[in-house]
Amino acid sequence: MLSVFDLFKIGIGPSSSHTVGPMVAAKAFVDQLGEKQSQVARIRVDFYGSLALTGEGHGAVAATLLGLEGHTPKYVNPDFVSLRLIGLQQADAQLMLSGQFAVPFDFGKDLILQRHLFLKQHPNGMRLRAYDKDAREIANEVYFSVGGGFVVHEADFGQVPAATQDVPYPFQTAADLMAHCRAQQLSIAQIVMANEVALQPEAAVRAQVLEIANVMQQCIQNGCTREGELPGGYRVNRRAPAIFRKMVGMQLTGRADFMLWPMVYAFAVSEENASGGRVVTAPTNGAAGIIPAVLQYYRNFTPTANEAGIVDFLLTAAAIGMLYKMNASISGAEVGCQGEVGVACSMAAGAYCAVLGGTLEQVENAAEIGMEHHLGLTCDPVGGLVQIPCVERNGVAAEKAIKIAQLALMESGEHKVTLDKVIETMYRTGMDMHNTYKETSLGGLALTVGIPAC
Repeated sequence: MLSVFDLFKIGIGPSSSHTVGPMVAAKAFVDQLGEKQSQVARIRVDFYGSLALTGEGHGAVAATLLGLEGHTPKYVNPDFVSLRLIGLQQADAQLMLSGQFAVPFDFGKDLILQRHLFLKQHPNGMRLRAYDKDAREIANEVYFSVGGGFVVHEADFGQVPAATQDVPYPFQTAADLMAHCRAQQLSIAQIVMANEVALQPEAAVRAQVLEIANVMQQCIQNGCTREGELPGGYRVNRRAPAIFRKMVGMQLTGRADFMLWPMVYAFAVSEENASGGRVVTAPTNGAAGIIPAVLQYYRNFTPTANEAGIVDFLLTAAAIGMLYKMNASISGAEVGCQGEVGVACSMAAGAYCAVLGGTLEQVENAAEIGMEHHLGLTCDPVGGLVQIPCVERNGVAAEKAIKIAQLALMESGEHKVTLDKVIETMYRTGMDMHNTYKETSLGGLALTVGIPAC
């Protein structure tokens, strides 16, 4: 079983698959070198496929180099990342392996973007090699960043991970999950909590879930107050602060345009993400604005909202996200943006329905609708940046998730298309989608609006 904390991870923007994953992989590489780090005289990094095509705009280059220096997504200072990249691009730069061992680094020769090569296992591939002073290879490892910050070593790709600990209610499909709920007379959130408690005490689980919720809320606050342009050269202005001020002004005059709030919240998070700020993968960075926006809407506009509801919201959302991760994909490079924004909308819709008192059937219905109407959504970031159309796309999906949940609550929960079937359909659709529409910036809006990253 996956954990809630596999789905929700505190990290930095702008991409879970291109920033968080590569940083994790690079740190794993130097960690496995162990004492051999002192022998390293050169490091070479090769990016393949989507990592090469959009890795610069998505932060993969800086993240990988900082991972080699021992940094982790949760604890690295976002303001330090770009500054360190500038330093490593200078002549006579030195890479500090694990923060301890100085290795000469030639940015133009030691980091290669293999833009026209895709490794067969997954579009997000990276190879890391270490050499000694005599140019002999010390290590040569391939990693795949498979979406949402998950990383798989080449040797483990396609293998079923060994169970590390039994949980009381294992599930692979939505049908399994619903069966547990019915048999035990428990909600989805209660089933997930029981599984988490098998791994650590309930107090620790709640504390970590609330930490995630607080980081999400802080991200919204940051995004609503920080002005200026997003990085990358396209001169895209942050829009959330100005819209936020207008919305506050409207409220002060007695207008209650509540349904625009989730869009503002999602813009705020997405713009923080695009600028490399502190965010939570939910389940990815490219879709990181949706779940925080819907959760904040619940907090601000539901009279009965409380801490227990916040925990239930995130546990329910995580359960739905696990189903997509286990049975399909949450990687835009593998299945397009339906695997990111579509999955996040499905998670948020189901979770919001649950905390508003929805039945099991209504919650499943909401989650299913959230994906059904994102099927085929392409991942086509202009210029390889997580800005256009990503920011607006998060806002639209957040608003849609709330309306979907409300629709599900108006009906009995009976529905013809099951959540399992729509997950299967999403994956098949993603496999049929051409690579130009899967986080390569070679098609869609990236081609008609901006200059392709290649």
